[in-house]
Amino acid sequence: MLFERGWIHTLNGVLLVSLLSCWRIGVAAHLVLNEDPAPSVRPVQLDEHERQWIRDNPAVIVASVQYPLYLFQDEHGHWNGLNSDVLKRISAMTGLRFVFRESFSTDRMLEHLENGSADISTTLAVNDERRLTLDFSHAFGGAGWVFVGRAGEPAVQSLEQLAKRVLVLPARHALESTIRRDYPSIEIRSVKTYAEARALVESGEAYVTIENEIGAQLFPSGLLHVGELLEGKWEADHLAVRKGQPELLGILNKALEAFPAAELRSIRQKWLGGIGAERTSKRQQSRTQLIFWGLFAGCVFGTLSLLWNRRLTVEIKRRRDVEKRLDDQLVFQRALLDAMPDPVFVRDLEGRLTLCNKSYEEALSIRFDQVQGQRLIDVDAVPENTAGVLHEEFMEQLQTRRTRFSKRHLQLRSGHREIYQWTVPFYSADGQLRGLLGGWTDITPGDDASRG
Repeated sequence: MLFERGWIHTLNGVLLVSLLSCWRIGVAAHLVLNEDPAPSVRPVQLDEHERQWIRDNPAVIVASVQYPLYLFQDEHGHWNGLNSDVLKRISAMTGLRFVFRESFSTDRMLEHLENGSADISTTLAVNDERRLTLDFSHAFGGAGWVFVGRAGEPAVQSLEQLAKRVLVLPARHALESTIRRDYPSIEIRSVKTYAEARALVESGEAYVTIENEIGAQLFPSGLLHVGELLEGKWEADHLAVRKGQPELLGILNKALEAFPAAELRSIRQKWLGGIGAERTSKRQQSRTQLIFWGLFAGCVFGTLSLLWNRRLTVEIKRRRDVEKRLDDQLVFQRALLDAMPDPVFVRDLEGRLTLCNKSYEEALSIRFDQVQGQRLIDVDAVPENTAGVLHEEFMEQLQTRRTRFSKRHLQLRSGHREIYQWTVPFYSADGQLRGLLGGWTDITPGDDASRG
């Protein structure tokens, strides 16, 4: 495992040197083509006490960790980068002489400041813990924090998504204490450097790390993915000064206040312009893709809605046509039933009247709407004895499911009639017994009427 990590660190170093070389070539070409005349340096107005402090402290020790493109050593061992240019400008404005002392981790850099072996640092972010031992100058820029995860894993949008997962950070990271306090469910693993943190994410031993968005863009890898910005967290660029040096802090703040804004923008553009443009381009591309897919989804949804509405309209029209045909059939059947000269009736499984024609109403001197749903024994249409006999015959026939054709005498309110009666069970489409359909023909001798 240690052998593998050694190789990983060696490869990271080779990649870093190659990257810095390519970057320096690009920057040099840009400066050759677009270099402006060197701006005149106007000294900062210092009081006698501050000038005396500079005479008493001929060198200001800068605890330095290589962090491209902010601060790094080139192939000749010279310190370079955005923060180096800022310190060179401050040196020209104040007379301070900065001497870089390399540290190999954030933890070690903090130790140098705390034990007095270094005076300032240019790459430390502010947090409450560090304010106990350090003072911080005015800000002169900044960048956001981003999640760096393994390619192919779901993108992390917020710290809440890291519950029960491993977050790897360099020891004494600026956000470590805040995350431990506010998100105790996150398992934090400490390493020495960002290179080790990225290696653990690549191997899958950690789920994600958190890095400055500028630094994160400098290490493209097929195994890593630079994700979303950490919302609500911003890493401002400060000069961190060891406690007990108010004169040095005052000198640095005066220089930063007097630093021409245009020159500071020029320095940041020189070192970070390409990275910013690349990330802006990626964001614009991401937004464009999001808009495209949104419009595509809207078009698909609209097309499906139109097709569905069209299908629904056709279905509604079809059903209305079917209902109209059914209504026409019912009207026709009712007209046909009422046109029949013989009485016809329909009764359900309980013997209740559900349908009859006009001849039936006339024969029994009733109205359908008055006797609908009633049995023959429940209405005063025929003599009680006759009603009882007919009802029992209906119920027996429903049990036996046999048809009945018979000649019989029927006593009605209008008198005695001789009839030929028929009753047949009828069924639903699925074969279930639904009731009886019946009627009669009046065959009384000497009566020319077909019904009574």
